[in-house]
Amino acid sequence: MNKTVIITGASRGIGRAAAVKFAGEGFNIVINSVSNTDKLNETEKLCLNANPSTQVLAVKGDISDSAFVKHLIDTSVNRFGSIDVLINNAGISFVGVIQDTDDETWQKIINTNLSSVHYFTRSVIPYMLKSGKGSIINISSVWGNVGASCEAAYAASKGGINAYTKSAAKELAPSGISVNAIACGLVDTDMNKCFSKEDLDVVCEEIPAGRPADPKEIAETIYHISQCPAYLTGQIITIDGGWT
Repeated sequence: MNKTVIITGASRGIGRAAAVKFAGEGFNIVINSVSNTDKLNETEKLCLNANPSTQVLAVKGDISDSAFVKHLIDTSVNRFGSIDVLINNAGISFVGVIQDTDDETWQKIINTNLSSVHYFTRSVIPYMLKSGKGSIINISSVWGNVGASCEAAYAASKGGINAYTKSAAKELAPSGISVNAIACGLVDTDMNKCFSKEDLDVVCEEIPAGRPADPKEIAETIYHISQCPAYLTGQIITIDGGWT
């Protein structure tokens, strides 16, 4: 029986690259996006191109809604029988000073980036416990490690992911379930299109590798961590070209 991976925020960027990578490795794929059906369908086609025999379940819905998350998990298990890997990838950002971060913006970022990680982890645990194994990988950021001026809400959500990752890893290690996070540096995704080329060039000058990461490089990292022994757990693994 093929293994199954769930990937949130898979309509583009890191999530899409991860879906294609896991499809190529023979996994059943469950992908999610909050609203972009066309882009999600494009990801499904790319997965099938990578492996025509793979099975893909694409589900649109809001991951900050715990009831939807439970529905997605239950639907995935009913379809594929088990969940072997969970990738909590979906995330949004806001660039602005703290005094311009209103309540609605703050809550939306925390709910989407951090609360969803808890909802998915909580809902997937019973099924991973049943199989006695599993890998949960949370996509964090270097700003979760060191903080970021003008991105306090985003940095706080990612710092929360790091702490949640370590806590969940300690709780689940006796059950053979690993929980790790990947703290990404600058990645060439749509999230960074709010910055000008000049701004991005300045950042790249600070990165020893001299460039942003390709989403495929993050996807490769995600896949390899998912295949590591369960003894690798509770780690915040930074991939940033030597930046921080």
